[in-house]
Amino acid sequence: MTRNFVRAFCGRYLAVLVLCGAGTAGAQNTPEVREILSRLDRLEKDNQTLTEEVRSLRKELATLRAPAQANAPAAEVASDGQQSVDERLDVHQSRLDELAQTKVEASQKFPIRITGMALFNAYVNGRHNNQADNPIIASLDLGDSTGGGTLRQSTIGLLFDGPKMFGGGKVSGSFYMDFFGGSTASLNHLVRLRTAGIHLDWTNTSVMIGQDKPLISPRDPDSLAQVGVSPLTAAGNPWLWQPQIRVEQRFGLGENGGVRAQAAVFQTSFLNSTGDPNVYVPATEYSKPGGEGRVELWRRWGETGRLEIAGGIHVNRNRVGQVSVPTDVYSVDWFFRPLQKLEFSGLFFHGRNVSVLGALRPGFTFFPGERVMPVRTNGGWGQLHIPVTSRVAFNLYGGQQSNYESDILAGNISSNAAYFGNVMYRFAPNVILSFEGGQVRTTYFRIGNRLNDHYDLAIAYLF
Repeated sequence: MTRNFVRAFCGRYLAVLVLCGAGTAGAQNTPEVREILSRLDRLEKDNQTLTEEVRSLRKELATLRAPAQANAPAAEVASDGQQSVDERLDVHQSRLDELAQTKVEASQKFPIRITGMALFNAYVNGRHNNQADNPIIASLDLGDSTGGGTLRQSTIGLLFDGPKMFGGGKVSGSFYMDFFGGSTASLNHLVRLRTAGIHLDWTNTSVMIGQDKPLISPRDPDSLAQVGVSPLTAAGNPWLWQPQIRVEQRFGLGENGGVRAQAAVFQTSFLNSTGDPNVYVPATEYSKPGGEGRVELWRRWGETGRLEIAGGIHVNRNRVGQVSVPTDVYSVDWFFRPLQKLEFSGLFFHGRNVSVLGALRPGFTFFPGERVMPVRTNGGWGQLHIPVTSRVAFNLYGGQQSNYESDILAGNISSNAAYFGNVMYRFAPNVILSFEGGQVRTTYFRIGNRLNDHYDLAIAYLF
């Protein structure tokens, strides 16, 4: 700007001189003209000095800008840097507006997450399929082989985080549904509550109020073929999701071990059927809440080694007419990972009238003389899980429940066993392809065995 000013000044001054010279052509050697020429020489020298100073200042400015350009984006040090910052702010604001339009917001302003999976199953059944797409027992009567496809085992869940509580506690919760209600017809799938819970958690204490599996049967085999009900239902896995209240207290045994003590009040089922537990029949057993307890000891070693083993008990008494029928169940469940590529888990139980927990029916029997007998039973299951790679895993699992034949009538199920194997492959972190095959073997007292084969191809998209 200084150089421009000097140039303009000199230009105007020279123009004046030219005009003056034109008017005094004959007086160029006068003292006044010589003085003007002397001043012009001084101005040109001053102009050269100012030009050199401007060049020097430009060099210093370039030297100061070089380190800043090495540590910051070029857009921030350019002449239009402020414009680039404004553009980035506009982009961030646009993204915030987009999130505000797409986020799930609770009325109480706490965050909610959506989870679940879209699950497609294509299946083939043998002839003793009990008219079900995934039979848990082999039917007594022979029918036609069946096959088809379904999306009714897809699940949707909501996970929510709540506020802090007294004592440093925190509230959280979950709510899971599926479409396994209704029938197998594609336009008759009904939304059904699976599990739900409100969790109050402190450092060493937790309280859960909601609906879940029995406390004494917390584990499940890994399967994408059996999702509508837990895998191995009626074959050693008491599964029924029922309302309950749980309390858990944790104790540490050093850095690599501990104890979990749990207690629950569990609402037992009021159904008593020898068939598929999804086929509801009029209740003859009026259920009352039962008490449950479980104590787990866990230990870990190395980077992957872990052992969990627990003992549990369930007790309650239900009414059948004017008769009080007891339920008592004793269980042991475990999880054992001796190696990174090998896991073994399962459950064993013994008790009476275990059907109120979603196990094999009947839970009791009417004998002549109006005598009601709770059916004694043994059951359990086990699974071998082999994660070959981060993408491929094999699962082999099986279970069985056997009722005491002295406690049942002819035609009732005395034993039900199921054996399955599957391979799961992850196309992507949230896309899983699974193929599963196996057999259900059901024994009817004084009638004989019935077998049903089941094969399932599933693809799941987790979200």
